[in-house]
Amino acid sequence: MSGVAPRKYVCIHGHFYQPPRENAWLEVIELQDSAHPYHDWNERITAECYEPNATSRILNESSVIKNIVNNYARISFNFGPTLLSWMEVYAPETYAAVLEADKLSAKNFGGHGSAVAQVYNHIIMPLANRADKETQIVWGIRDFEHRFKRKPEGMWLAETAVDTETLEVLAENNIRFTILAPRQAKAVRKIGTTDWTEVNDRTVNTTKAYTCNLPSGKSIILYFYEGDISQGIAFNGLLNDGKRFADRLLSVIDESDPEPQLVHVATDGETYGHHHKHGEMALAYCLDYIEKGNHAQLTNYAQFLELCPPQEEAQIIENSSWSCVHGVERWRANCGCNSGKPGYHQLWRQPLRESLDWLRDRATEIFEREGSKVLHNPWAARNEYVEVVLNRTDDNVRKFLQTHALPEASANRILRILEIQRHAMLMYTSCGWFFDEISGIETTQVMQYACRVIQLANQIGDVDLEPEFMQRLESAPSNVSQYENGSGVYKKVVLPSRTNLQRVGIHYAVSSIFEDEPESLTVFNYNTANESFIKKEAGEQKLVLGITKVKSVVTRSEKKFAFAVIYLGKHNIIGNISLDMEPDKFASMQFRMVKAFEEGRLGDVIGLMQMYFGPDKYTIWHLFQDEKRKILDKISQESMAELESSLRKSYNRDYVLINALANNDIPIPNTYKTTFEYILNADLIKTFQSDKINIKEMERIVAELARWNLKIEDPRKLSRLAGESVFKELNRISSERDNVKRVQRLNRMFPLLEKFQLDPNFHKSQNLYFEISMENKRENQPALDETWIEQFNLLGKNLGVKVE
Repeated sequence: MSGVAPRKYVCIHGHFYQPPRENAWLEVIELQDSAHPYHDWNERITAECYEPNATSRILNESSVIKNIVNNYARISFNFGPTLLSWMEVYAPETYAAVLEADKLSAKNFGGHGSAVAQVYNHIIMPLANRADKETQIVWGIRDFEHRFKRKPEGMWLAETAVDTETLEVLAENNIRFTILAPRQAKAVRKIGTTDWTEVNDRTVNTTKAYTCNLPSGKSIILYFYEGDISQGIAFNGLLNDGKRFADRLLSVIDESDPEPQLVHVATDGETYGHHHKHGEMALAYCLDYIEKGNHAQLTNYAQFLELCPPQEEAQIIENSSWSCVHGVERWRANCGCNSGKPGYHQLWRQPLRESLDWLRDRATEIFEREGSKVLHNPWAARNEYVEVVLNRTDDNVRKFLQTHALPEASANRILRILEIQRHAMLMYTSCGWFFDEISGIETTQVMQYACRVIQLANQIGDVDLEPEFMQRLESAPSNVSQYENGSGVYKKVVLPSRTNLQRVGIHYAVSSIFEDEPESLTVFNYNTANESFIKKEAGEQKLVLGITKVKSVVTRSEKKFAFAVIYLGKHNIIGNISLDMEPDKFASMQFRMVKAFEEGRLGDVIGLMQMYFGPDKYTIWHLFQDEKRKILDKISQESMAELESSLRKSYNRDYVLINALANNDIPIPNTYKTTFEYILNADLIKTFQSDKINIKEMERIVAELARWNLKIEDPRKLSRLAGESVFKELNRISSERDNVKRVQRLNRMFPLLEKFQLDPNFHKSQNLYFEISMENKRENQPALDETWIEQFNLLGKNLGVKVE
């Protein structure tokens, strides 16, 4: 870069991570109401942070977008493997942008990609045993290679928690560097000298890279990030102004020092957009400002290491971290570090960890004893098992078993044994101890993984570890009286989530009532296949009967069961299943139940169900959470449609009467106002959901709302629908560049949105507008009509985008 001061560099690192939130049995994130209006927190934070950083805005002096950039391509970053596995399925565009950013950064930074690996599921490494340290690092590396198609040069440690053994395992696995907080530096010295100088978070020179020589003779590079600026980014408003952010970074550079200098900061990546709204825009401006200036050059850790090898070495403070001033006590003791809930203690932390340690050790005994009967080398198989976790296809599982299984060993048994170990690591995810209360969602999540370990250990080792585990949890006091202690939390919050093949069968049987083609369904990470299925309907009532096989995608466990379900209307469902019904008995039952149903003898149908299946019944309340919510929504929508039809009749019939009352200054009854408001809001929703924008209909609705002084009932929902409507129309404009009327019609929509007082999210539309603009500027593009260009420029103004 011309004019850049030599060997002065800036690197901004973002640690992008969410704890694994998936149900331990279903392997999906169930509905989290606290993340409303999104399905779950991963989805919400993706919308607020991960996606915006892939398409971040740089504004001009008039606060209009002048450029859209991928922030990840110009910073250093790590994404948690469990988060990336979710993004790959549920946010594929953002996932692809993260992977592409690593390739772009390699072009920007001398062949060194900016992505850094992470220990697999964010466990506190100094508190882990040697085996877990090794597997966490191996799995983190393999996951990284699977996604980024290269070997990682660096690795992020959960909470930057470090000890010498962790550094040894990193070095053994060819990790070149890691990033630590300045308070984790103990002493430094010039390479080749003998005397150490003790340092602390105020005196360590964070602009240097340091070699850390290890007892084994290996070494690893350490970067201690600049603490004050990192604190300012995360907590002190430094992201309120992108230029101030850049100036603060550059102020650290010592112009009188001829040696290479790296000003680098590290924070949670969610700081840029989730914790601080529009933080990603401040980051984009900061990067752009530094890149175009002449004071320093943007880089990443791997490039800096190549350009400026360390001249000094450092020692670490053992068992230290970036988020606990007491070392790593936050994850095993009531040290005083918490998230600030007044009056809450964390006396539960130590007994929770001790309970999990006990469970891990008992599970390890089962793993070694039973694993040695079916695997050549159980511990080698455990390290390689990540290849199955990444790809559970039959071919890939078969390939893994061919390498590791002993002859005649059961695939199901091997997979269960290895799943014990996977969940025994997941139950140490650091967030389980980070917050204030043992009944919090992060802590119940790690207890859910423990519950899965107990279940699998019982299946494999024929031992019930649950009574003693729950007894140990009694020593973990809760701050919430209804739970008393960890055992109460486990009993009331965790155990209801426990699932087996029978519960999946119950779910399938009940939900099949509402499926159009339920002959073969995937129920989360279980496959179902019908051997027999019959469905009968009589008005609102429905009857289904069948014989179905359920198979786990994870362990390949499978069971066959017979079922019968009757739907009596609304949410009234009665279902039964049996794991051992003979085919002849099922055929007899089917004949008698279908005949009774077709003759309208619903009481006899229920009586036959009891006779063949016994007294146990299952209802809609036995469904898994998301499916239960979906079916209840469907049922309520049907009822709401009936209500709307009734109100619409009143609206159409009595409109003239209400008009006459208004014209004669006679007060309008509130019942009519409520009716009008409901119908006009319903009409507006339909307008936004329509395939074609109907401007005349919108104009009618806005006029009617104003005339009768009525309100928008759910502005958040309507704003979301409006944003989606604009995006759909812009997609049509993209494919019809010569359709002037389409652009004109969309432009007429924006003044109406203001009158509705809606605040749509135009993020995706702005991205697409920018993309269309770039395509229009390319050579060999057909000439565009002047009126189209004029209207398209006006559309940019309405969207807040200006392309020079």
